[in-house]
Amino acid sequence: MLAALEVQDLTIAFGFYVVFLLSVTAHEAAHALAALKLGDRTAYLGGQVTLDPIPHIRREPVGMVGLPIVTLLLVQWPLGFAHAPYDPVWAAWYPKRAALMALAGPGANLVLGAVAFVIMKVGLTMGAFEIGLETASSFPWAELVRGTGSPVANSLAIFSSLLLVQNLLLFIFNLFPIPPMDGSAALPLVIPEGPMHKVRALFAEPWAPFVGLIVAWNLFPEVFYPAFRSVMKLLVS
Repeated sequence: MLAALEVQDLTIAFGFYVVFLLSVTAHEAAHALAALKLGDRTAYLGGQVTLDPIPHIRREPVGMVGLPIVTLLLVQWPLGFAHAPYDPVWAAWYPKRAALMALAGPGANLVLGAVAFVIMKVGLTMGAFEIGLETASSFPWAELVRGTGSPVANSLAIFSSLLLVQNLLLFIFNLFPIPPMDGSAALPLVIPEGPMHKVRALFAEPWAPFVGLIVAWNLFPEVFYPAFRSVMKLLVS
């Protein structure tokens, strides 16, 4: 598979991995910072309140390095996972604080996606970018927009394209209200405490995360692609 990728594709693959590291590190650091501000120092003491990816890689080397590199080579998209530790006793005592902590991760991805969108919009407005056309590249997500002139503009177009799509994916996928996604921990904000006890008992079942991943994986395209098309319409409007 590696031999089949051209030099340009390998360069984009490296950039995609860098974007993955940035996006997941920001996601986990946001969890850790929100927990610290809301009263749980667990992730802070574990060194997770940082945009340095190294502490996050040390905690989840398979999810942050091994799996993303393998999936980049196999399916041209870095898939992985990470986890910021928290105190379950604190979460039980303060479920709404824990819910806000859970939403901080997707919130960070929303901010990064918005930054990428602004870069692309400004580039299009100034004529530095153009909307990407059909491409035979192994990484079509890298060409949502293209640079029209300098190599710097072209590199920025690739980076912002990857940053937008990666963070849109993380934002949407993590908001599914089923374990192990962050959306399941945010339910106390919308479900009263009484019914929430039953929901927690259901989510605590050992099979729940596996079923949740299967359900989310199958529902994800039905949510992601309409959202992606809407973002692109805003971009070109």
